[in-house]
Amino acid sequence: MRFWRGLLLIVSLLGVVEKVAAQTPAPTQRDSVRTQALTSDTRQLRQLDSLRRQNTDRLVQLQQELLSLKGQGQDRIRERELVQELRTLQWADSLRHLRARQHIDSLKRHARGYPVVPHDDTLFYVYTKLGPFSPQERANLIAEKVQRLESDVFFRPDSLRLYPSEQTIDLMYGAVVIQSISDNDALWLDTSRDSLAVRYRARIVQAVSVYKQEHSFYNILKEIGLALLVLVMFFFAVRFVNQFFRWVQLKLIDREETWFRGIKLGNYELFTPRRELDAALLLVNVLRWVVIFLVIYLVLPVLFSIFPGTQDVADTLLGYVLTPLRKMLLALWNYLPNLITIVVVVTVFRYILKGVYFLKEEIRQGHLTINGFYPDWANPTYQIVRVLIFAFLLVVIFPYLPGSDSPIFKGVSVFLGFLFTFGSAGSLSNIVAGLVLTYMRAYKLGDRVKIGDVTGDIIEKNLLVTRIRTIKNEEITIPNSSIMSSYTTNYTSAAPTLGLVLHTTVTIGYDVPWQQVHNLLITAALQAEGILPEPKPFVLQTSLDDYYVSYQLNAYTREASKQAVLYSRIHQNIQDQFNAAGVEIMSPHYRAVRDGHQTTIPPDYLPKDYEAPKFRVEGMGEKG
Repeated sequence: MRFWRGLLLIVSLLGVVEKVAAQTPAPTQRDSVRTQALTSDTRQLRQLDSLRRQNTDRLVQLQQELLSLKGQGQDRIRERELVQELRTLQWADSLRHLRARQHIDSLKRHARGYPVVPHDDTLFYVYTKLGPFSPQERANLIAEKVQRLESDVFFRPDSLRLYPSEQTIDLMYGAVVIQSISDNDALWLDTSRDSLAVRYRARIVQAVSVYKQEHSFYNILKEIGLALLVLVMFFFAVRFVNQFFRWVQLKLIDREETWFRGIKLGNYELFTPRRELDAALLLVNVLRWVVIFLVIYLVLPVLFSIFPGTQDVADTLLGYVLTPLRKMLLALWNYLPNLITIVVVVTVFRYILKGVYFLKEEIRQGHLTINGFYPDWANPTYQIVRVLIFAFLLVVIFPYLPGSDSPIFKGVSVFLGFLFTFGSAGSLSNIVAGLVLTYMRAYKLGDRVKIGDVTGDIIEKNLLVTRIRTIKNEEITIPNSSIMSSYTTNYTSAAPTLGLVLHTTVTIGYDVPWQQVHNLLITAALQAEGILPEPKPFVLQTSLDDYYVSYQLNAYTREASKQAVLYSRIHQNIQDQFNAAGVEIMSPHYRAVRDGHQTTIPPDYLPKDYEAPKFRVEGMGEKG
């Protein structure tokens, strides 16, 4: 019967183990398993502990009964049954121990322990529940009890002892249980319960001893002395820094005339010697404060590290400087391959630009001739090609730039793209118009042109605007898009070869022979300096009006930029020629109004015996 009872106990134990294995989280589970509390994960371990205690009680009974039978030397059958049941229970106990270890190994992948931290340093971690206390509660209670030991003035390490019991080993100080170490605690760390208890006791004793040593009266006095020494050294360091920079300032003032001669940008004096000295003194003063703040920042961690309670502050202050520096150096080291790639790419594109620039200069100077490509196209084409090369360079090196894959970097790039697109709509139209005008060759620098109602010389043209200086020295800026939407007259383009035709119109009455008018006009044109004798000037009779004939004088010149002066000279010569010939340049329909009055010809051109005719009235008496 007892054999079958043991067999049933083994079967029930295997059922519990299978249930535990079925409830054990699979390795593929992630967040849902990690968020479970450790107490629920150790429920199966407590069930295994309950079975272990039952087996232990039964093993004790079997061993006692077996010893009693061996002493009597009777009932061999009963003795064999007891031995068989004893072996079965021992086998079940080893199987339970193996299943418990496997379950703990599976929990290690996602369960976390709770640190025992009396002050700043972690002594060990608690992973399992014991009785009604969760792992976190156990860790907090152990830390509180260790703090009590540290505050105990009469603490002795020998008083901290280990007391083994049936289920745990208790670490006690007097009548106070500091910690209880169970089999699950030992299984979690892959060690025995006795070894783990000895290890925990050694760590607690060491932590209490270190704390008492650090907070002893002698140690406090030593720390205060070290702090005062640091402060004294800090005082003399600041004093030395002030004296050194004061000496530098006096040295600069003494050498003002020797070291400081001013800085000039062309004809503009950017810095006078006095301003240069003031800037140097300001820079020295700024450096002095930077050095002082650096000394303060370095002294504070040293000062805080002297006292145990402020050592974390010292580590934090040093971390503010060392951590960014370490990150910067590490980031720079990791970025070196990309930086080398960028340098190589930029170098290659730099020599490509030099090659394009060489071709541009050869075409501009006429050394290289390309059919259909004019030399004045060389500069604008080079600018366009250079922009395209830079754009392609940016595309190539963009993936190697630091932070190029950052969402913020991409967002800023998109935002700048929107700003450029919507903010430069008008500018883009001017740029396109400027490119079209360049390759249309409508005008070039120095040409005399008329754009709309503006006449003057081209003094500047770029992709956005064209600037014109009128004959009154007025500089007018015209957007290229406006030029594209209006007409342009170029007076200079054909003047060097065909000649520019200047034309002016005079009206002469029918009483003057047209041959005489033609001769007078041509003679007046040829007398003007700047008018070409060949092709010869010519006259066109443009209209026959009621009271006069319109004569248009046409003359050739190669000096398109002197139109105003040439027109003035031609008009002066026309007046002289017509006055000398006695021909009036006046609308004849005013003749009846001025009959009998002085002629309009200047007196120098009239005969000496000339008299103004009388005002005549005919037929008035007869009619009256």
